[in-house]
Amino acid sequence: MDDQTKIRLSTRTLVAQALGSHDPVTKAIVQPIHMSATFIRDADNGYRAGYVYGRTDNVSVQQAETLIAALEGGDEALLFGSGMAAATSVLMALDRPTHIVASQVMYYGFRAWLKDIGRYGHNVTFVDTSDLDAVRAAVQPGKTGLFWIETPSNPTWSITDIAAVADIAHAANAILCVDSTVATPIFTKPLALGADIVMHSATKYLNGHSDVVAGVLVALNGNPLWERIARMRGQFGSALSPFDSFLLMRGLRTLDVRVRAQAKTAAQLAAQLVGHPAVAQVLYPGLVSHVGHGVAKRQMIGGFGGMFSVRIKKGAKAAVAVAACVDLWKRATSLGGIESLIEHRASIEGEGSLCPGDLLRLSAGLEDPDELYYDLTRALSVAT
Repeated sequence: MDDQTKIRLSTRTLVAQALGSHDPVTKAIVQPIHMSATFIRDADNGYRAGYVYGRTDNVSVQQAETLIAALEGGDEALLFGSGMAAATSVLMALDRPTHIVASQVMYYGFRAWLKDIGRYGHNVTFVDTSDLDAVRAAVQPGKTGLFWIETPSNPTWSITDIAAVADIAHAANAILCVDSTVATPIFTKPLALGADIVMHSATKYLNGHSDVVAGVLVALNGNPLWERIARMRGQFGSALSPFDSFLLMRGLRTLDVRVRAQAKTAAQLAAQLVGHPAVAQVLYPGLVSHVGHGVAKRQMIGGFGGMFSVRIKKGAKAAVAVAACVDLWKRATSLGGIESLIEHRASIEGEGSLCPGDLLRLSAGLEDPDELYYDLTRALSVAT
């Protein structure tokens, strides 16, 4: 298959066939796991095969990176041992003390890390990045060098206009990094909207089976920060392991069908729960009532993701009680796996959490949506 034919293939076909990869020796349609930590030199002391040492060179890692880069429309991807390792590497690679503008609502673990960013000489301003006037007001001319946005944002699923923030960032000579974990490359392509770097917690939808912890960054050629990020990953030894890369590749091959099915279930459940007597509010960007629905509809093509949240009328204690009564929904941290999860985020995040105490975060899996709805409404009866 020539390159031109590959370009015309749908995302569903590209991931299902893993860009057409196979083992060149045995012709196996599933690539082997390359575990070697070191590689033989040529007689003249060179490395014509291109592989030197496992900390930076591994076929299994590079195969998954190539597929993810293609999904995002990027030129290169870098896999890390966790989403946090990927995210923090962007900040660690900045070459001077930098002012950072970041989404007020985002993954709690990374937000907590950003709050301590001063130890590295940087400083951060948290703003509601769905408010473009607030984003503009946060810019410090000559000092702001990085914008970090998460959209949809965890766990209230607010929406930031990527293209508009990209314009603001580039006018300030800054780089825009987008955490697109929830949107996935199936629904949103941040690089095409002007972002410079896309980040995913690959633990979530990209893998999709709750058995890998991984993170990834994707960029286009010419990004001035990229070479430093890649160099630091090698120096710190933070690349993903070959076995985890193999598992991630397996998960990626079903990404399109999984994510579309999960988004369809989330949309159905969110619509069904609107007006439920125990529910004060349903937070899902696919609902017309969602404040960010217009922007989401413009930049999330084909679906609005598999995550939604509900706020319980009777407050935090009632929300915890609802989570205690589910059966099919599993009380567990994380999201994006094939099993449906429910979590009282404020309890997990603890002191300093911005998450409302009455909020339950839900990750729709691949179970029957009617059975998920029945299980959830049965649990909600304790809060009516």
